[in-house]
Order: sequence, then C-alpha cells, then structure tokens
Amino acid sequence: MEHDKEIATLAGGCFWCLEAVYDGMKGVLSVESGYMGGKNPDPTYEQVCSGRSGHAEVVQVTFDPAVVSFRELLEVFFVIHDPTTLNRQGNDAGTQYRSAVFFHSEAQKIAAQQVIAALEEAGVWGAKFVTEITPATTFWMAEAYHQEYFANNPGQPYCQFVVAPKVQKFRKHFLGKLKP
Repeated sequence: MEHDKEIATLAGGCFWCLEAVYDGMKGVLSVESGYMGGKNPDPTYEQVCSGRSGHAEVVQVTFDPAVVSFRELLEVFFVIHDPTTLNRQGNDAGTQYRSAVFFHSEAQKIAAQQVIAALEEAGVWGAKFVTEITPATTFWMAEAYHQEYFANNPGQPYCQFVVAPKVQKFRKHFLGKLKP
C-alpha cells in the first residue's frame, strides 16, 4: 500500500550534516541538499556561500508520515544543530547557515512553533531560539557533488570533524529512530 508523502525543508548550518543524519532515519524516503529563501533563481554554491544571494543551505526531506511525524523530524533537528546562534553553526558563519524551518503547510508552521516553545520552556539549549519559521519558497537543488556528500566522502576532514559527530549524536540520542 502506497503511503502519502510529506516534505520538510530545514536549514541548520551545513546541509551535509543534516542530510547525513536524516538519511539514517526511519520513515525518511529521500533527502536532497539545496538552497531556499533567497533572491536569485537557480543559485550556485559559490553565490550562496558569498552570503549575497540570501539563500540558506537546506535539506528537503521527503518522509512517510505514517512512520515518522514532522514533529519527530523537528525533535531530531533541534538536537543536531544549535538553534540559538544567529547565522552560525560552529565555524560556519553567514546567513546561508541560519536556522530555519521552511513550512509547507499551516500544520507544519504550528508544529514548529509548538516544538520551539516547548524546548525553550524546558531550557534545553539555555538560550532563546533564533530559528526562522517561514513559508517554503522554491527549492533549488544543490550541485550533484553535494548530494550524499558524507556517504561519498567520509574521510574528508570536514566530514570527520563536523559531520560524523552529528551523525553519532543522532544515533546515540535516537536509537529507536534508526533505519535497520
């Protein structure tokens, strides 16, 4: 039986990190790295990295809501990146690395607001969230070499020192959500 599919678009720093984590999550059908939220059409990686295009590095996650909920995707999202640092994740700085939820429905917008409110109230990060909650716009697929970057380049230094620890953190905190 074919299930309905939903899309989540999330920005939380470098898209390589998010893609590597969501690739391993039960109920996730596909993850694509790309750009959203900027001015010019069909931006290149160089244009996005310049900070002048206004785009964020995002992952577009296609998922089966019968297996994993949008809320569960957000719970993982808010563990694997720091939603309290404006336009920065670790050493990656600039608006392209901002924390954002690009919602595709009113239900996603409300879920994002509720999850953020609950995590802030619980003091999970010890600071106020700066995550944007904004309507999804055109998703621009990143260049082919960015797709499955961690899987294809595990020995690359950025992957070893930045991506791999985030994948390990996900696996440690969300053991029950791992794909078999």
